Amino acid sequence: MRCDSAEEALAALPAHARVFVQGAAATPDALLAALGGMASHFTALELMHLHTHGPATYADPGHDWVRVTNLFVGANLRKRLDYERVDYLPCFLSEIPALFRSGRRPLDAALLHLSVPDAHGFCTLGTSVDVALAAAESAPILIAQVNQRMPRVHGAGAIHLSRLTRWFEVDRPLAAAEPVPFGDVHRRIAGHVAPLIKDGATLQMGIGAVPDAVLSALHGHRHLGVHTEMFSDGLLDLIECGAVDNSRKRIFRGQTAASFVMGSQRLYDFVHDNPSVTLHDAAVINDTRVIRKNPDVVALNSAVEIDLTGQVCADSVGTRVISGVGGQMDFIRGASLSPGGRAVIALPSRTESGRARIVAELASGAGVVTTRAHVHFIATEHGVVDLYGKTLGERARALIALAHPDDREALEAAWHARIRRR
Repeated sequence: MRCDSAEEALAALPAHARVFVQGAAATPDALLAALGGMASHFTALELMHLHTHGPATYADPGHDWVRVTNLFVGANLRKRLDYERVDYLPCFLSEIPALFRSGRRPLDAALLHLSVPDAHGFCTLGTSVDVALAAAESAPILIAQVNQRMPRVHGAGAIHLSRLTRWFEVDRPLAAAEPVPFGDVHRRIAGHVAPLIKDGATLQMGIGAVPDAVLSALHGHRHLGVHTEMFSDGLLDLIECGAVDNSRKRIFRGQTAASFVMGSQRLYDFVHDNPSVTLHDAAVINDTRVIRKNPDVVALNSAVEIDLTGQVCADSVGTRVISGVGGQMDFIRGASLSPGGRAVIALPSRTESGRARIVAELASGAGVVTTRAHVHFIATEHGVVDLYGKTLGERARALIALAHPDDREALEAAWHARIRRR
């Protein structure tokens, strides 16, 4: 049913419900803004989502009728996590759709942000198919803001108007994430990682200064493919310069395949009604069995810190969760199993504040996202090493050489003290 306002559309929600919220650039901002003023309509809502954009006022103190279950913690909710009203559910991105489809985490409704319908009445999930497709298939109630400016993106995200319980139209810009400037440290990291990537390789890369620096170093490559969780501006530059043509891929050949798009307006304009770009369910894009079928997959991910045995913490600073498990392990494993594939964790040796990121032991309470049995290549501005096939002692020596020079002596001492304790 078409409505005149977000409030009228939200009135279709039960007073007590578990509600999925689409995320990233497709965050249904008009619906979330209206939700905060409807306290009298609801008794208990649980909102489930990946990272959202915007102020997230629904998690403000005083909204005691709202609980939030983060499937990935965005910057707007990091400081609000109390593990009671605002909580975190760790799960591989590839397996989140099964939480909805299996009924393990059944949904009563979903709040969506869609492109306008075509002549046949089909909207698309726009910039975020990821886990939103499974939610839209599983929830009996679908409430949508249909945006004139949401790109119509090809792939698996088509939803017919007849499937929507209520919807209303908006005309507003999408949340944008402009490319992050990168500096000398990032360029030096890129100088170590780029030689690991062959012509014809299939790329998975995230957002940020390190992946963007690596991507900028690949403009001379040819026949690269893209099979990635997130499609960002750095990848767009590679497509436009001719380095990416997706011709060597075996899965989604000829297509830049991803599960969501996040970047600048230039990127959104590029993906709009572009058959060479397809978005798919995270259960497909992040499936290790699918990833490994492409040749020479290079998965580039980052970390908060890495200990001297190779354990990778990527979702927390100590006990404080700052992101999520996401798809790191999905792609680390998929790349490792791909013929000629390489899984890379790349990070500066220190934070901007000077804290070491190659550490003797992970901080107390830190989460291990990638285990030391799964980790392969580690790169910093001081070099790159493949830990696969190396003993703990060999790993420690190799990782100390990647640490900041001012941290190496303390790391050596800590490692030898660890040996003596045994």
